[in-house]
Amino acid sequence: MKLLPSKMDLKTALEVFAVFQWTLSIVMIITTVILVNLYLVVFTPYWPVTVLILTWLAFDWKTPQQGGRRVNCVRNWKLWKHYSDYFPLKLLKTHDISPSQNYILVCHPHGLMSHSYFGHFATESSGFSKIFPDITPYLLTLGAFFWVPFFRDYLMCSGCCSVSQSSMDFLLTHKGTGNMLVVVVGGLAECRYSLPGSTTLVLKNRTGFVRTALRHGVALIPAYSFGETDLYNQYIFPPGSLGNRFQKLFQRMVHIYPCAFYGRGFTENSWGLLPYARPVTTIVGKPLPVPKIENPSQEMVAKYHALYIDALCKLFDQHKTRFGISETQELVIA
Repeated sequence: MKLLPSKMDLKTALEVFAVFQWTLSIVMIITTVILVNLYLVVFTPYWPVTVLILTWLAFDWKTPQQGGRRVNCVRNWKLWKHYSDYFPLKLLKTHDISPSQNYILVCHPHGLMSHSYFGHFATESSGFSKIFPDITPYLLTLGAFFWVPFFRDYLMCSGCCSVSQSSMDFLLTHKGTGNMLVVVVGGLAECRYSLPGSTTLVLKNRTGFVRTALRHGVALIPAYSFGETDLYNQYIFPPGSLGNRFQKLFQRMVHIYPCAFYGRGFTENSWGLLPYARPVTTIVGKPLPVPKIENPSQEMVAKYHALYIDALCKLFDQHKTRFGISETQELVIA
């Protein structure tokens, strides 16, 4: 009779916990911060604590737009290694890059929660510093995440910064060279296409990253994560149904498409909101040189946007068959 868990059982439990704490941390931290501060203000005489928190938030407001507050020991937590092993995640490069320049790494697809990009670029679980020596990654994410006390600090400790224009300008002008800005350009709009086997990207009208690259003269690097869209399933409501009408109404109101997604629970064959344990491999392509033009014209932006899409498609086509994608399947640019 088996009384104690095996090493494999403990390893699996640690991996599930690592993914669980990150996947639901935003919900748990936001909920806890709101409820605790409401309790302090309404039911206790300790409302000055809330005032102090808000005062610090106001004082520290611009930090996510000015390089953040990276803590390398947090990036190197052993917890993140369990996080990476859960899927597992793998980061591969096709070319070396020089630390004498800055770069904008453009990642596709967004998926539902961008698990692979967090693992690769906000932690050292994939060995980023060994793969890209002397390069400092900055994973850029929604500025709204930095409105929440404590969660914003958790994010910044991992090297995350705001994806705002002012943040990108600061990183490209005040941090020297050897910086890699990691941008997932499809954003939340791409979540609706995050289905197993999907290769649809929201990119046709996303040109801001190209304009920023031109203004600063930094190279664009395409990256594609094979398997990111396989981590969750989605329930697709029939056109005209109540669920579908709600999704469209919500999207019109807040410009976010609410997805009815699901994955696994704490055990392998259960239902829940954790991602499926499926491998994800991110291929980082060749840098696309971009000239420095202080005020690029729309024609110049369109030219380099087209060159970037061409480079991305070539990267995808070169590696897709290794990951079970048929030779005939192509990227769909929406």
